[in-house]
Amino acid sequence: MNDNARQQTVEQLQQTLYTDIPLTREMGLRVAAYDGQTLQLSAPLAPNVNDKGTAFGGSLYNVAVLCGWSLLRLKLNEAGLPRKNIVIHEANTRYLQPVSGELHSTCTLTDDALNEFMQPLQKKGRARITLTVTIHQQDQTAVEFTGQYVALD
Repeated sequence: MNDNARQQTVEQLQQTLYTDIPLTREMGLRVAAYDGQTLQLSAPLAPNVNDKGTAFGGSLYNVAVLCGWSLLRLKLNEAGLPRKNIVIHEANTRYLQPVSGELHSTCTLTDDALNEFMQPLQKKGRARITLTVTIHQQDQTAVEFTGQYVALD
């Protein structure tokens, strides 16, 4: 995928998030970067702040779950499967330290993991995949999220 196509893909994802998941607009969630394997989402602290002046745990969870969902959405779109539904099935979140600045999440999906996921999806119409998302605070991991996503018709 060339840079122009990737930029268009990122813009389409941003629009999908704001249109189909209105909470993302209120959170100020934006697609920060996508290189074909790794997606980065970010959100400002102000609309996601708690009473302690740090990021609200629910916002951190939402940014993480949406980072995994968004990366999977991008990969399904690229594979010509835009109508597949993606749902979070199970999740585990570890809050390691407070986030006192912009929320930055990162998720990577390797080609091998994607291929393992796509085989049953194309054969049976549904598949599961576990993705890991991290949120960093000053180059240290502040949140570790592991989510199992299901794609189905």
